Amino acid sequence: MQKLSTFVAISMVITVLLAAPALAGTKYLSGSPDLAASIAGSNEFSPGTTVTMKVMIQNTGLNTMKMVQSGIVERDDVPSTAKMVTVALNSGDSPILIKSDPRMIGDIKGSDSSVVEFDIRVKDDAKAGTYLLPLDIHYTYLADADQQGTDSLTYRYVKKDLTVELPLVVKSAINLDILAVTPENINAGGSGFVTLTLKNSGADAGSKAIAKLVRSGNSPVVPVDSSVYIGEFVPGSEIDAKFKVSVSKDAEPQTYPLQVLISYQNTDGETLDTPIEEVGIPVGAKVAFKVTSPPSEISPGQKKVVEVTYQNMGDATAYSAEARISAVDPFTSNDDLAYLGDIKPGEVGAAKFEISAAAGSTKKTYALDSEVRYRDALDNSQISDTVKIPINVIQKSGMEAIFGNPIIIALILVIILGGAYYLYSRRKAPVS
Repeated sequence: MQKLSTFVAISMVITVLLAAPALAGTKYLSGSPDLAASIAGSNEFSPGTTVTMKVMIQNTGLNTMKMVQSGIVERDDVPSTAKMVTVALNSGDSPILIKSDPRMIGDIKGSDSSVVEFDIRVKDDAKAGTYLLPLDIHYTYLADADQQGTDSLTYRYVKKDLTVELPLVVKSAINLDILAVTPENINAGGSGFVTLTLKNSGADAGSKAIAKLVRSGNSPVVPVDSSVYIGEFVPGSEIDAKFKVSVSKDAEPQTYPLQVLISYQNTDGETLDTPIEEVGIPVGAKVAFKVTSPPSEISPGQKKVVEVTYQNMGDATAYSAEARISAVDPFTSNDDLAYLGDIKPGEVGAAKFEISAAAGSTKKTYALDSEVRYRDALDNSQISDTVKIPINVIQKSGMEAIFGNPIIIALILVIILGGAYYLYSRRKAPVS
């Protein structure tokens, strides 16, 4: 009985093995990679620009015939796969600078594609036209696989070099050069002008050209007149564009950035902008005044004309300057405005004010507020920051102290009146 069971089990195993198909492998009899390349997106670029150009590498290779049968060892690679693909972009005879090194993009299977990026710069003086950029492609593929016996393969790979020419179009465009920056009366807290000497250093002309001045970030220099019409801007031509700018009052005396560009129409009728150029605008110190005269002295109850000298500490002339004083307790003034005239940087102007100190003024040093109103180089009215005027209230001395004391004055009056009465009495007395 046991022998019968063993025979049945062996019979079933044999039956299963006979019924199961042998493991089959795949062998490709033909096929190879077929690579092509093209610029992804627009292939039109303007002179003077640095851009990232995307190139698509596509493998259209197919495996046209394969054989599947038992006894074939399965291959790791297929003939249509391009392996270890490396691409290198060259400028050729074009006015293009290639800023990227060759790229390795790995394997590309048949019917797949891969995108690689290159940084390029179109030269400033590039002429409009179509140029061909050579793209060198290097890859390896499986050319054949020889099977030895039932368990080993010998692969034969082939290296392939391919060059594809990519058409790139340089647009008709101008190229902006800034030859000079000339500031006029640009100081903190005021307005002035900046003249830019602009040149078209490109190979093409622009029509209806407009020079534009743009604030750079949070720069305290802000364009007031931001556009200047140029018109026809031909290659090699130079023009002066004058812009009005204002400067915030808290700007420090240093150089600040502004952005410049030109908007124009090219020969194809397209409206284009040149790449933005940064320029530096030197800013002078704002007009500020300080009092250089020594503190004036006044006694309680006294009215006095005080003289104050103001020095211009800024980098610009203050035209038609006027000083005004603000008299506060214990002072009063009926003459609080004084004309200073034009005060150049470093120069001084003198002002005279009539002030009175109250009789009960505390003897100490006071600081009265004053300000200077003036006109800048563009005839705009400006007001300076507050300028402190020191005033010393002092004790009366000498005859002033004597005649300023009411008790002493009363005693003097009593003495005078007594003397007068005595003289009068002597004259009226009879002579003996």
